[in-house]
Amino acid sequence: MTATLADALPGKIDTRAAVLDGFTRDETGRGGRPPRAVVHAHTLDDVVECVRWCSATRTPVITVGAGTSLEGHLLARGDEVMLDLSAMTAITRVSPFDFTAVVEPGVTRTQLDAALTPHGLQFPVDPGADATLGGMAATNASGTTSVRYGGMRPNIAALQVVFADGTVHRLGRPVAKTSSGYDLKDLLIGSAGTLGVITELTVRCHPVPDAMASLRLQFDSISDAVSAAVAMLSSAVAVTRLELVDAASIAAINRYRQTRYPERPTLFVDAAGPTRAVLDDVTALVAELARECGCTGIDIARTATERTALWENRHHLFFAIKAAHPGHRFLVTDTAVPLSEIAGAVDAAHRCAAQLGVGITVAGHIGDGNVHVVIPYSGETYSRARAFSDRMVEYALSVGGTASGEHGIGLSKKRYLAAEHGGAVDVMRAVKSALDPLGILNPGKIFDL
Repeated sequence: MTATLADALPGKIDTRAAVLDGFTRDETGRGGRPPRAVVHAHTLDDVVECVRWCSATRTPVITVGAGTSLEGHLLARGDEVMLDLSAMTAITRVSPFDFTAVVEPGVTRTQLDAALTPHGLQFPVDPGADATLGGMAATNASGTTSVRYGGMRPNIAALQVVFADGTVHRLGRPVAKTSSGYDLKDLLIGSAGTLGVITELTVRCHPVPDAMASLRLQFDSISDAVSAAVAMLSSAVAVTRLELVDAASIAAINRYRQTRYPERPTLFVDAAGPTRAVLDDVTALVAELARECGCTGIDIARTATERTALWENRHHLFFAIKAAHPGHRFLVTDTAVPLSEIAGAVDAAHRCAAQLGVGITVAGHIGDGNVHVVIPYSGETYSRARAFSDRMVEYALSVGGTASGEHGIGLSKKRYLAAEHGGAVDVMRAVKSALDPLGILNPGKIFDL
């Protein structure tokens, strides 16, 4: 006879109604039902015991980190166990000579950076939210620095994973490259907890540049801003961050942060160099390229304090939009398009918003073609907000883009998977069936078996 979950994991189970109710709704506007319980894992053994119990009882299990996912990945449907890894926060090892660190999945990006700072290193993937590294791996997160360092996939050397049968495996090796067997590590990254539970990550760390500056560049049009960004990418100038925000975003930031930025389309840029003299040359080149594309205003932050303030203003954009729309919830689109299609995607967003009568703000990790649109909605405008999101996905696919640049598929976008991948979805289903034959790992969040 199978033991109860409480017997299997004494002292680790939470069934309080208020806690369970937190997994019945999210910003997508979709709803769910309270899960069976929350398991607060503190060790690898806790994870193994939970997964084995779920396998024996055929109980679905959803892995949870900081809970910042935006596409319905964490919504329960009524019988799930929520496996909370946020207490697994050990930074096991920092290896400066190897440029790696070994961490548990509940470690957040800022916690890791604090541990790396004394070594002159950083973990560069910055999605904005202070997400857990396990969650960032599960969604293949990227962010403001992707233009230089890429997203999570190239910045993870190895994983420890618990598969659906409760067995523990190490995927990948802490080396610069390998050509040994199938790349199961990369298969797990971005799988949203549907193929296994990540319990340890070996991540790649990068030196902090000796000299850095941040620029805020204003333009009269989105197309001019995009042209400037493409010019920077084409010139191979040492840009480490490259962000686009529209005029409405700047207006929201001004109100929320009491700044006085010109309310025009704006690029936020980080430039880096090995010395101050080299940095000055890089900064001058960025400014020159921007002016050639119609830049109407340039502000440069050179000190660490000034740079931190500039990027905090960008990272507070979502909170600024929320403050400007009290009583609303928010859909955040996450399409990515080829660089040549960014201006068209932003223009399509504004046209579509006007047609549907919804307000939007647009921001994007322009260096990798990722376009985010935030749509405030209330009960009566939810259907229009959802229609807007759907149209943006359809537009992205029509120009060779993707339904999700970094947030993942979840409940929100799984109906577009076949349109993007065609018959390859059948291969994905076969992989899911092979690794999770009972279908207990976050079922229904990428496709239905």
